[in-house]
Amino acid sequence: MLLSIHHVTFPIEDPLLKFLIELIIILCIPLLLNKIKVPHLLGLIIAGAVIGPNGFNVLSRDSSVVVTGTTGLLYIMFLAGLEIDMGDFKKNKWKSLTFSIYTFAAPFVLGFLGGYYILHFSILTSVLFASLFSSHTLIVYPMVSSLGIAKNLSVNITVGGTMITDVLSLLVLAVVVGMSQGEVGTSFWVQLSASMAVFTLIVLLVFPIIARWFFKNVEDKISQYIFVIVMIYMAALLAELAGIEAIIGAFFAGLALNRLIPHTSSLMNRVEFVGNAIFIPFFLISVGMLIDFNAFIQSWETLGVAGIMLVASIGGKYLAAMLTKKTFRLTNDEGQLIFGMSAASAAATLASVMVGYNIIISENEAGEPIRLLNEHVLNGSILLILISCTVSSFVAMASAQRIAEADKDNTVSGKSEEKEKILLAINHTTTVEKLVNLGLLVKTITNKDRLFGINVINEEANESSAKNAEKILGAAVNMASAADVKLNAITRHDNDVVSGINNVIKEQGITDLIIGLEDEKGFSTAFTDNLYNGYLRNKNANVIVYHAVQPVSTIKKYIVLVPANAEKDAGFFHAMLRIWNIGRNSGASMIFYGSSSTLDILKRIIKKANIEAKFNAVTTWQQAQEAAYNLGDNEGLIVMMADRGMYSYFPQMRAVPELLNQKLNGHNYMLIYPFSKTYKTITEKRAVSNHHDFAEIGKVIGKIFK
Repeated sequence: MLLSIHHVTFPIEDPLLKFLIELIIILCIPLLLNKIKVPHLLGLIIAGAVIGPNGFNVLSRDSSVVVTGTTGLLYIMFLAGLEIDMGDFKKNKWKSLTFSIYTFAAPFVLGFLGGYYILHFSILTSVLFASLFSSHTLIVYPMVSSLGIAKNLSVNITVGGTMITDVLSLLVLAVVVGMSQGEVGTSFWVQLSASMAVFTLIVLLVFPIIARWFFKNVEDKISQYIFVIVMIYMAALLAELAGIEAIIGAFFAGLALNRLIPHTSSLMNRVEFVGNAIFIPFFLISVGMLIDFNAFIQSWETLGVAGIMLVASIGGKYLAAMLTKKTFRLTNDEGQLIFGMSAASAAATLASVMVGYNIIISENEAGEPIRLLNEHVLNGSILLILISCTVSSFVAMASAQRIAEADKDNTVSGKSEEKEKILLAINHTTTVEKLVNLGLLVKTITNKDRLFGINVINEEANESSAKNAEKILGAAVNMASAADVKLNAITRHDNDVVSGINNVIKEQGITDLIIGLEDEKGFSTAFTDNLYNGYLRNKNANVIVYHAVQPVSTIKKYIVLVPANAEKDAGFFHAMLRIWNIGRNSGASMIFYGSSSTLDILKRIIKKANIEAKFNAVTTWQQAQEAAYNLGDNEGLIVMMADRGMYSYFPQMRAVPELLNQKLNGHNYMLIYPFSKTYKTITEKRAVSNHHDFAEIGKVIGKIFK
């Protein structure tokens, strides 16, 4: 082995040494560049150019590099579709469409004028040349997302617009290729339209059905991750069969699985971790390997073509971003972020250039091939990739960091800085995973270390009971850490489980207590007694009773029952925040049933919550119960409850647990009992009662959350 290392020849062929070099680059580049505040993705591209075949030829751009690089490219597009807020996207679909028109048209017009009038390309070549600049690659999306602003309006608009403009530019490619080969006719358009329609229906309708079944029946975490990778490649393959690029298939796969992989789940953390650690860096290195600096030194014509490409692409994207900012009255930072995210040209641009370069339309007098796109465009596209990614990295990260710092909107929409502390009562092995998953779902995204798990051990318990408690809490800690969340384990020795939990609530300042019901037992007489005479005696914590028969990520819709006058209860808005977090983090839609006055308040606040919601006014509680009894498959129930003495309490509430045992034991449901602590002042009480004054309600909520 030592002899073989001393006689290394370039490019290196030994697979172990090749992989080691690439890993060292991925490890060291971020560490070095973070100190000088240079985006590491730029360093990875440059490193690829240095070690690539056009640099020092340390490594060749062989099939292994291409495969991992392709996976990284698909990963970027998949994550963009997976992390997009579908509720936000539906609300802002016209904004995304408008941006896509701007960002497609502006670079296209500039590119066509440059290609036809300056470079004297044919009309067909000029159209393909112009389409190169209309698409863009969300190469900085993982870094922008890591700053916690993936749900920002400008990010949402850009991601949605990317899907549309990339499809349009790749459609132009398909049409130009067909025309260059004389294949465009009625049958061509019919076949293309039909294949795209079939592809869209399969991915967006069939994939979610398959995925929901898989996640409900397969609990193995490794299998779930491999399943996700299979879905990415399957969608990419279907896209190619439909006549469009694989990256569009990966994006659609992300949309298809969007609601089945909660943003706060351990599976999402695995998907992001592996992609950001391995596949995406390999893609960036593989892009760098295409860069040939000698081509620019040897040919002034290549530099001229590259200059036109840069003006058309970056200038067009800047113009489109500023038009979008003006149209929708966005802030300067949001406009800059749109420009930064859309400025990078890599995936679709490179794919289109390679296709155009490989198409030979004729031969010159010397017998040399005349290509649809010549080598000057090919080399110019490499420079475009390098410079556009550089501009994208610096502009996007600078504006994203400013937005992240300024994004402190303290509202009940879930963006507040509420110091929540969520306690999971973990006493049974069968409920550990269910409770942890719900805890990850109801918490605000910024809460990474205020999740607690408690197991109460009887004072007279033997050593085996203590070991079992330690094992249960250990499993909960591991599950939470898989989602990059710290769960603080508490083992409590007490003669009574209820008093042990209530004491911890007081000692730790717990804001929410989540208790799980065992599937086969439901609401037992003993549990119901402990609930009303024990847990609810603690007035400072929101109490959630949870019953699950299927993974929470597979629930498509929740029926939410809200009693009349619930908005007057002290903990109402705190409890609603938990419901909104479930909808926002899981993507499930919410159907609210309640009185007209209560729903009016929710309609006004829901605009800030970014979830899909519908509202049905009812005049009696019996009408609301009927809606609950008609739950379908993959639907869950949330009931807002109250204890005696609260504004929304009525005697029939005591019968709800028994009715759930009888009617809905085969469904997921949760009962939420808002805390009932008294207000500090009469002014605060009056402000909440006067629910028409939304601004004043917001101030009171802020005080309550503190």
